Amino acid sequence: MEAAMSIVDDDQPFRESMRKLLTLLGYTVEAFPSAADFLASGLSPETACLLADVHMPGMTGVELHRHLVDTGYAIPTILVTAYPDAVVRDRALKDGVVCYLSKPVDDDHLERCLRSALQAGTPIDDNS
Repeated sequence: MEAAMSIVDDDQPFRESMRKLLTLLGYTVEAFPSAADFLASGLSPETACLLADVHMPGMTGVELHRHLVDTGYAIPTILVTAYPDAVVRDRALKDGVVCYLSKPVDDDHLERCLRSALQAGTPIDDNS
């Protein structure tokens, strides 16, 4: 199983640990410190799943997801945040985000989200 994952997070230690974890799970992973870097990479068409931080300087994970959808790249997206917010979560899930996870991310929950994202992009409630 080799799907291309893109991680967009301004927190380097988190970005690196997620990259290692996803690589161990058998995915091809690219990691970016900002939404602008991801968008400039030209990898949107090849990205099977996007893991993005909610709070980043410049464009947030929520704005990145909306931008991709608006430009025709409805990439299954998992948002992660150190500052969970029910309003942001509900809006993001309504906008089509697959999962909204709190840091530190639970590995098993993340795996379920990835499987869901790669199957049909079916949303999973964070409270499951």
